[in-house]
Amino acid sequence: MAGRAGVRRVVRRVLRFVVSLAVLMAVSFAMIHLIPGDPVRAALGPAAPVELVEARRTALGLDRPLPEQLVTYATNVISGNFGTSFLTGEPVGEVILTRLPNTLTLALLATALSLLVAVPLGMWAAVRTENGRNRGTELTFSATTGTAVAVPEFLYAIGLVAVFAIGLGWFPPAGKAGAVTYVLPVLALAAGPAAMIARISRVETLRELGKDYVRLARAKRLPAARLHLRHVLPNTLTATLTVGGLLLSSLIAGGVLVEYVFAWPGLGLKIVESITQKDYPVAQGVILVYGAIVLVVNLAVDLTLGALDPTSAIKEA
Repeated sequence: MAGRAGVRRVVRRVLRFVVSLAVLMAVSFAMIHLIPGDPVRAALGPAAPVELVEARRTALGLDRPLPEQLVTYATNVISGNFGTSFLTGEPVGEVILTRLPNTLTLALLATALSLLVAVPLGMWAAVRTENGRNRGTELTFSATTGTAVAVPEFLYAIGLVAVFAIGLGWFPPAGKAGAVTYVLPVLALAAGPAAMIARISRVETLRELGKDYVRLARAKRLPAARLHLRHVLPNTLTATLTVGGLLLSSLIAGGVLVEYVFAWPGLGLKIVESITQKDYPVAQGVILVYGAIVLVVNLAVDLTLGALDPTSAIKEA
């Protein structure tokens, strides 16, 4: 029963992922056609010769019927062909492959840092404030993490640059040139998610501390460190890691302004440049890749959660 329910759950999730991916592809295709006027003329400028504009439109297939363009676009995307840049003629796929690792590296480092800091902090706060003890600690923790969650990533980026790059001169203000240049962008991306995960970790730890097995372990005088690390921590990680996985997808898509502030050579900076320069095929391809990454991460988190907690599949069925 449980096995069949789990299989049905996986099939439903995969089908939902495929449908979402198809919708994303259709939306990214429609983006270039929703731009007022002629996107090729807008990209090449009003002084471009009519012959050049028409030649570029023909080369991009924009003179063909929309259904034919959609089929061609979907076929090309599935085969890895995202088109070519209006401005440089460079294949969009090469632009994405060049910059995607830089974006993923920032997001992965920020997620790892968030989890490494937030989980112990949340557990410590839960132990300190269990049964209503240390109200001052609870209020300080809640106020600090609540404020940290509310601040946007780009404000952290601007503040870190102002203090540690311009004011103190400890770190370079922008660019990617060695390990030291990762510090400020990763901190800017990790601050808000770390605060959120810490709050969730505290709630989950408090829930576990109220269960019978914890009371029994304390009655047997099990050392606190062993109780918290070997018994309580594993039972709090399901929700924490689920949120961490979802935050990874949000950090990939939400780091656009952070990359722009730090002139980080990732997809975020490229999408800002392509929009301001009206290089719509590049913007179209990057947006499609961002959306696909978010969908893939969400699917992976969903399937992992089902594997860690098989009862969720049964409840859903």
